[in-house]
Amino acid sequence: MAGMSIKGIDFVMAGITDDKGVLITDPEKGGLGPKGIALWDGDGDGATTANITGLEEAGQQQYANNKVKRINHGVPTPQVALTMLDMPYEDGSKMVGYTDINGGRVLSNKKPHVALLIASHDFDGNWFFDAFANGEMTLPTRNHGTNNKNETDSNVAFTYQSLNPIPNNVFLNKEGSQQSFKAYNTGDSAWQGFETMLKEVFGGYSGDNPMASYIQATGTGSFTNTNQSDVNKPTV
Repeated sequence: MAGMSIKGIDFVMAGITDDKGVLITDPEKGGLGPKGIALWDGDGDGATTANITGLEEAGQQQYANNKVKRINHGVPTPQVALTMLDMPYEDGSKMVGYTDINGGRVLSNKKPHVALLIASHDFDGNWFFDAFANGEMTLPTRNHGTNNKNETDSNVAFTYQSLNPIPNNVFLNKEGSQQSFKAYNTGDSAWQGFETMLKEVFGGYSGDNPMASYIQATGTGSFTNTNQSDVNKPTV
């Protein structure tokens, strides 16, 4: 059975797409990771929190005959407050839009298109994914503080604002309207596999599943118990 409630945060994956919504796979051209998708789980790396707001707008009541006859719902504007324990400097800079100039990095006039996938589990052991195929990442603050008896750390905190996917056929609902957010659960009857999800979220991605190395590193004894049985299957 698939559940709606979740526990913890397993990891965050991200990729950068071009102006046509196609994943940039070459790191030299602005892509993340070796093949276009980065999953941060290195020494000291990883996600601390990923709080999503604005998945739906509160409805506006409309009256007739002194009664509420209709509720009008505005366009959702999801936003993610993402805090990372740490991540590679180059990856973070690329997502925000800092480019290298004269030995340092400076913010560009144009923001990159960032696709974001947040992974957790429901209480039945199924993978639960919150997905955004397009959005902009900002780094609004950086806090400094002096060390005393306790070390003062400042973990990087991003703000992600979702946009509708660039291809018009991505994240469509049954009525043909495009949405900026999509949820996946591996225990859901609608689940079609990791290959389908990664291809849709990350601009046509068709490489190996980045989750495989992550799961192997965790030492999980049985993929089946947490619905991970096909995670090592290449997506080509």
